[in-house]
Amino acid sequence: MDELLSIVIPAFNEEAMVEKAAATVAGVLKDAGIGYELIFVDDGSRDGTWEAITRAHARDGNVRGLGFSRNFGKDRAVFAGLSRVKGDCAAVMDCDLQHPPEKLPEMFALWEQGYEIVEGVKRDRGEESAFHRLCANGFYALISRLAGLDMKRSSDFKLMDRRVVDTLLTFPEEEVFFRGLTAFVGFRRTEVEFDVAERTAGQSKWSFRSLARYAVSSVTAFSAAPLQLATVLGVLFALAAVVTGVLYAVLGRDPSGWLVFLGVLAILGVACLLLCLGVAGYYLGRIFRQGLGRPRSIISRECGE
Repeated sequence: MDELLSIVIPAFNEEAMVEKAAATVAGVLKDAGIGYELIFVDDGSRDGTWEAITRAHARDGNVRGLGFSRNFGKDRAVFAGLSRVKGDCAAVMDCDLQHPPEKLPEMFALWEQGYEIVEGVKRDRGEESAFHRLCANGFYALISRLAGLDMKRSSDFKLMDRRVVDTLLTFPEEEVFFRGLTAFVGFRRTEVEFDVAERTAGQSKWSFRSLARYAVSSVTAFSAAPLQLATVLGVLFALAAVVTGVLYAVLGRDPSGWLVFLGVLAILGVACLLLCLGVAGYYLGRIFRQGLGRPRSIISRECGE
């Protein structure tokens, strides 16, 4: 029996790209003689993304669709798609075709050789701004250090053995970080380099604010290091108070100047205390949401079987 490759494609406001992505990916896999299914996950789009998915399904019965009741986020869309795959292996890629479908046969061949995760790594990041590139590199360096996992070249473009998919689906996290979890699970892995293609339609859905929220959520999902901030700042302010006291005892002549300095130090201390409370509150919020046991996402419609 021929192996089946499932491909999960999250889509948010990608009306202009869905049908092109379906035709392009299907064409590459047909030419390579690989059996496939494409699972588009509409992440609560506000345009005609769902209608485009149903049209793609009408043209190709190997195309399936899941539609969320609202926007839940890309990583949750990925996991919803993975929960419905039928293949012996599964790949994840973006709907905008910036992950080149031409790499899929190469990744599939490496899977056939026994690799359980074939990671797509960016050789060239395309037309990103210098600021975005700096932030991305800094984020992955930080989370790699905090989590003890090498994610410096990680991307969402990857192919996984069915055993990896089934393992990922056992994780109970309410807030999932796909790149981090695939790094965490281990398994035999290799890499395939790719150049980020230019987007041919639509525009990126990632704003600076959404990227910042994604970074905070990802870091707190894999490290408790931010919680140690209170300890570090407490030690620093304690040392500052001791040094200030010693200097005043040795050099102090004008009490008014020292009182101003101590006042500023106290204000900074209170600000840092509130910051630490905010960090602790963020972690408590994650624990609270996890304890509620709500589903990661809600699928309100489907097409294809």
